[in-house]
Amino acid sequence: MRAAHYQAVLDRYQAERRLPSIVAGVLAGPELVWSGTAGAPTDTDTQYRIGSITKVLTALLVMQCRDDGLLALDDPIGKFLPETGYGSRTVRALLSHTSGMQSEPAGPWWERSPGVPVGDLLASSDGSGAVFGPGEHYHYSNLAFGLLGEVVARLRESAWFTLVQERLLDPLGMTRTTYHPEAPYAPGLSVHHLEGTLTQEPLHDTGSMAPAGQLWSTLEDLARFAAFLSEGDPPILAARTLTEMRQPVLPALEHGLGVRLLPYAGGVFAGHTGSMPGFQSTAFADPLNHVGVVALTNATTGFSGTELVMALAGDHTPGPVEPWAPTAEVPDWARELLGHWYWGNSAYEVRWNNERLEWRDLARGGLAEQFGLRGDRIIGLAGYHHGEILDVVRRDDGSIDHLDCATFVYTREPYPEGP
Repeated sequence: MRAAHYQAVLDRYQAERRLPSIVAGVLAGPELVWSGTAGAPTDTDTQYRIGSITKVLTALLVMQCRDDGLLALDDPIGKFLPETGYGSRTVRALLSHTSGMQSEPAGPWWERSPGVPVGDLLASSDGSGAVFGPGEHYHYSNLAFGLLGEVVARLRESAWFTLVQERLLDPLGMTRTTYHPEAPYAPGLSVHHLEGTLTQEPLHDTGSMAPAGQLWSTLEDLARFAAFLSEGDPPILAARTLTEMRQPVLPALEHGLGVRLLPYAGGVFAGHTGSMPGFQSTAFADPLNHVGVVALTNATTGFSGTELVMALAGDHTPGPVEPWAPTAEVPDWARELLGHWYWGNSAYEVRWNNERLEWRDLARGGLAEQFGLRGDRIIGLAGYHHGEILDVVRRDDGSIDHLDCATFVYTREPYPEGP
């Protein structure tokens, strides 16, 4: 019965969020008790990029160093990285995103650019980009984890990924989690917001920022990792240390030491979401109730890992839904109608989806109208205008002046008085 619930949730999520492919799983204790897919064909051994879930592995390496006496959480990172201008910020603050550092390293957007050597990262982290003082606010920082990766590399005198491989992946049996993609793997894709067409996303080695979001993994490997976050494995990390990581670090009410905290009716999930160009992911587990959720998709936007966790863990089973499929080509009659339209001051977004125009109410949210071409007329297929004709009213030069549907006038700009 629950398997049907999980698949129904996944099917609706794929359709409503327009995800090219998605694979998800549910854990009971350490076991992956259900897995399912939606969208383009995929399976539990297909690699996807896991983005910021990588940060949890970096945090585990930091905590291993702490347990081995190589550092203290309240040590300033300048003790290990004297080149950075953030030397007074503590290891604890970087792990919990309470350091006040800026979110991204200086230079072009690191997720879509070739990575730079660690020397360049440290030189550019001169402290001038700080947005808050230490401990003033929770402020998510990718830069912090690039620096933490270099801290553990120096303390262990080994490359960051070598440490990940030897100290975490190999002991956990995560044989399909890698630095670079290894076949079979999903392509990183972006869905055009209005047209529903697909664009291939860039793929770069993130270099010194790898500890913040480089890795690739599979559903089965992520399930092993989520099981570890829930059940623990003392040879890898002491149980008390794993518990410590799951405690909120003020003022970050829903973030511990490298892990996100997701309260829900039954308890608190701990884990992380992830995103990189073309990919999004989630891996959370509740150590008290011994349940977990993992999922991977190859879409840049549209996916909320926390929302999917809640939906799969919940009791509401949605009805059947038509799967979403990417658009091959938007017909000319529809393309010129895409974008924003206004009825008075009420805004709508019109996009092409599943061979029809969808009108979405931007104030109230959700789908308001659907239109399709029947012969040479644009007809309402659902919503208040179901069955009505949509007329495209043009100026003398052929450009569109407004749309008219049963006396409802829609314009490209809001106007003060309308029907």
